[in-house]
Amino acid sequence: MRLKSIEINGFKSFADKIKLDFETNITAIIGPNGSGKSNVADAVRWVLGEQSAKTLRGSKMEDVIFSGTDHKIKKNYSTVSITFDNSDNIIPIDFKEVTIARKLYRTGESDYFINKSNVRLKEVRELFLDTGIGREGYSIIGQGRIEEIINGKSEDRRAIFEEASGISKIKYQKNESQKKLFKAKDNLTRLRDIIIQNENRYTFLKGQSIKAKTGITLLQNIEKAEFSISYKEYNYLNSNFTKFTETLKISKEEFSDISKELDDVKIKIAPLKEELNNITSLVEKDINELNKITSQKNDIVNKKNVLNERNKFIKLNNEQSLDIKEEYKSNLEKINSEI
Repeated sequence: MRLKSIEINGFKSFADKIKLDFETNITAIIGPNGSGKSNVADAVRWVLGEQSAKTLRGSKMEDVIFSGTDHKIKKNYSTVSITFDNSDNIIPIDFKEVTIARKLYRTGESDYFINKSNVRLKEVRELFLDTGIGREGYSIIGQGRIEEIINGKSEDRRAIFEEASGISKIKYQKNESQKKLFKAKDNLTRLRDIIIQNENRYTFLKGQSIKAKTGITLLQNIEKAEFSISYKEYNYLNSNFTKFTETLKISKEEFSDISKELDDVKIKIAPLKEELNNITSLVEKDINELNKITSQKNDIVNKKNVLNERNKFIKLNNEQSLDIKEEYKSNLEKINSEI
């Protein structure tokens, strides 16, 4: 098994996408401080499933995403993929070339891929057990890591030795099996509790079962009785239906005869309707003429009343004029006598 290439995009100081191809004759990468050597090592550790931001020299996991500079805008995601030559089948997967990739967004969403297939972190970790390449493997030792191993706890050194000796995978499988065993024991305990509860309820449920069977028998008897009654009602209704059908047939024949007579009457009435319509139109004309004559009569009566009033007024004026004339005569005579 051999490291073949690393592809980095948006991880820490690598703003642009780069790809590092490792040929067979490469033994080391050297460079000045700040050139990004440690970031490459962090990228390898990160893509293999590192979850501690402190181990990656950051305060939070979002710090591994390129945060931008005066000349480059910040990235919204970070992605790293690492490719191994698996010709010797050390990695337990049926591929001659294995590519592991990890992608992290600023929203906190993270995806893992094995040969472009989306997988869980657990599958990535299990894939590299006993290969020395895992997140805690001895193949990746950063700055100060040797001092930590020497001065650290014996349990931490033991994990490295177990990884190097090839028993970490067996130990991992043992732990997983123990977890499943403990879970199975818990399920057995719950099952025993359920059995005890069911045993305590058995007598009660048995009595309920007898009552239920009795109830089912009674219900069946009731259904049979209801069916017998319904069958009798059905026969009665069926016989009545036959009678009603015959009556309906006779009524239909009578209705047909009546309809024929009605059609004959309609044919006979048609000329009378036409004549009635003519008479109605003549009557309407006469009514219109009568209305006109009545209107003229009312106008004449109104004029007559007006003339009568005028005549009365004239007569009254004539009478007044005669009285005035007599008075004038009397005054004239007086004047003449005085003269």
